[in-house]
Amino acid sequence: MVQENRGFDHYFGHLNGYRTAPPYNLPPDVDGTPANASNPSADGLSIVTPFLMNSVCLENQSPSWNESHTDYNLHNTPSATALMDGFVYISSKDDPSNGGFDPGGTRAMGYYDATALSYYYFMATNFATSDKWFSPVMTRTQPNRMYLMAGTSAGHVYLLPKGSPGLTNKTIFELLDENKISWKVYVSDSFGNPHPLGGTLFSMFTYAQGPGLQNIVPASQFLTDAANGTLPQVAMIEPGYASGTDEHPAANTPGGNIQKGAEYVSSLINGLMKSPSWSDSVFILTWDEGGGFYDHVPPMTTVKPDITPPSDLAGPPNPDICYQNATAPTCDFDYTGFRVPMILVSPFANKNSVSHVPRDYTSILKLIEKRFGLTSLTLRDAAQPDMDEFFDFVNVPWKTPPSPPVQPRTGLCYIDHLP
Repeated sequence: MVQENRGFDHYFGHLNGYRTAPPYNLPPDVDGTPANASNPSADGLSIVTPFLMNSVCLENQSPSWNESHTDYNLHNTPSATALMDGFVYISSKDDPSNGGFDPGGTRAMGYYDATALSYYYFMATNFATSDKWFSPVMTRTQPNRMYLMAGTSAGHVYLLPKGSPGLTNKTIFELLDENKISWKVYVSDSFGNPHPLGGTLFSMFTYAQGPGLQNIVPASQFLTDAANGTLPQVAMIEPGYASGTDEHPAANTPGGNIQKGAEYVSSLINGLMKSPSWSDSVFILTWDEGGGFYDHVPPMTTVKPDITPPSDLAGPPNPDICYQNATAPTCDFDYTGFRVPMILVSPFANKNSVSHVPRDYTSILKLIEKRFGLTSLTLRDAAQPDMDEFFDFVNVPWKTPPSPPVQPRTGLCYIDHLP
């Protein structure tokens, strides 16, 4: 399950404080927000340091291609030098289109802790997590989710053009069908359409509109299938894009309530843990991209999925970053996006474990491919380290799952003032 638009430092930058306290008393082994973290102010005259958000709602920050490259290096955007110094500037620049409530752009430095996200902090500490888990590409939702399903964005760094027939690239679902492995896409919202296809970004691929259509079902079916022990071998749960359970920051209105999203996720994971399906399952929760929120760890170099370069960059009169710098270091698909949170929940998950091995989340494809003996979709998923270190299949650490706290919904929700 992949939620929306939250970075690692933004959610888990203060996870060490939770892990090192009783009852865990674990070492501070998470690469969280450093004490000297900061960004230049939007006018460049001062610095802005991370601060705890009081509101569980935020207006949209700007995670698209140009914005993400500016986050990476404010004054030399195509450079290989990662200064991670443009988050506040971009947040301020885009503030008028996001409601005009934060002209200084300082909310890009806001973060949450266990008070707001008690369920996630509990699960990330008891089960397995990673502090080197990256989104696949330095841009917005849709291309990253293309990577999630196909190991490539087929040259796209933006949305597919309106009226596009869709991508013909092979997805993990087509590969599963070819090998007679069962799968479903569970969709949280249907957007009023008669079929839940409308609520999944799998619809970006032509396979979803043809042979894959019968495997797309409402998310309510997930808990029923779990309780009946009839879950497919592979499942993807799409977040509630329309119902506000996807944790996406809102545009212009006090929506995007992170506690509403975390509560929804908790209902799915708790239902799985209480079901007969728990004994042989792995539930991976992550976020599709960093959302424009500050993170101190730069994207990593990686393997290009194929030979297709970015193909939908805007030209003059307002050319995109990289339009005239196509050979610049960060202007192709050989860099990941920013770090995002992840939690791996399974009876086989190593207790209290933190991976420090760099991966992007096409590692999920690699895990599926290795588990079922499948070929890789692209060079990108083939290059990912496997995920064996997350598991103990001999001792089964969580044969009996823990009892997590109830995720609160009591946080204040506003966007018209700070913090």
